[in-house]
Amino acid sequence: MVQELLVQPAVASVAPRRWPFTVTIAMPAYNEGHGIAQVIAAVRAVAPEAEILVVDDCSTDDTAAQAEAAGARVIRHPYNKGNGAAVKTAIRNAGGEVLLILDADGQHDPADIPRLLEHMERYDMVVSVRDRTSHASRARGVGNWLLARFASYVAGMEFEDLTSGFRAMRLAAIREFVHLLPNRYSWPTTSLLCFAKAGYSIKFVPIAARRRSGGRSGQKLLRNGFKFMTIILRIVMLFSPLRVFFPVSLAMVILSLLAYLASVAVNGVWLKIPNATAALFVGAIVVFMFGLLAEQIVALGLIGRRD
Repeated sequence: MVQELLVQPAVASVAPRRWPFTVTIAMPAYNEGHGIAQVIAAVRAVAPEAEILVVDDCSTDDTAAQAEAAGARVIRHPYNKGNGAAVKTAIRNAGGEVLLILDADGQHDPADIPRLLEHMERYDMVVSVRDRTSHASRARGVGNWLLARFASYVAGMEFEDLTSGFRAMRLAAIREFVHLLPNRYSWPTTSLLCFAKAGYSIKFVPIAARRRSGGRSGQKLLRNGFKFMTIILRIVMLFSPLRVFFPVSLAMVILSLLAYLASVAVNGVWLKIPNATAALFVGAIVVFMFGLLAEQIVALGLIGRRD
């Protein structure tokens, strides 16, 4: 029988054999009945000691029945919520100390699971890094690279792959941020930024991911690129707002100086301060002070959380 959505986390887990921690391998699934049994069998072959949890996002085919017949624990959403919502359900219901997320469509090779888990003794999150051939198109690969560079700057650390969903995480750590994860496709970006800005240790491991069948993706490049940038800024504002406010303030100071030099070049008068220069300079001070205030508020919040 398919298990309905749980409110409280499950406590049952299997004693580890290969790793010094218990493992839950979770697979968000939607209409994957044609191949999910094979994926579960491959996962079981490389990690027989792990709990396998399938979160069926209200599929219209026999995904839940196929997963249960293959030996997975199944939780079924009463209606379609999105990939991120399925991951959040897995986070709330996993029984292992480490949670590994794996696509149910076979894009990721289950043989790579031990390569991620072997680093979980030292790290809090281990993220797979896909090679270029795994991207559905060159444009999407370039877009992901640009987003990773932007996120690396604002977060203050290098991100080799920002959007890879094949990753392992300490369950206690990811549960701190479950309320921040979106219900759709951008949960990998959000969780990675949360871990980075909270000071958790992150490891990137290269893998060879397969292309999605048909070479298509459910994400639109420009629309989701803007959405990812918004998520990056939102997460950085929660942990280190000066990384946003200071560049804006500095840009306003530079524009203020350029406005002054342009006025001098046009009018030949050095002592006259143009209105644009004054407005930009005062605005830069205001923005910087807002950044300092936001930084102090964040620091107080983090102290309260640790206490």
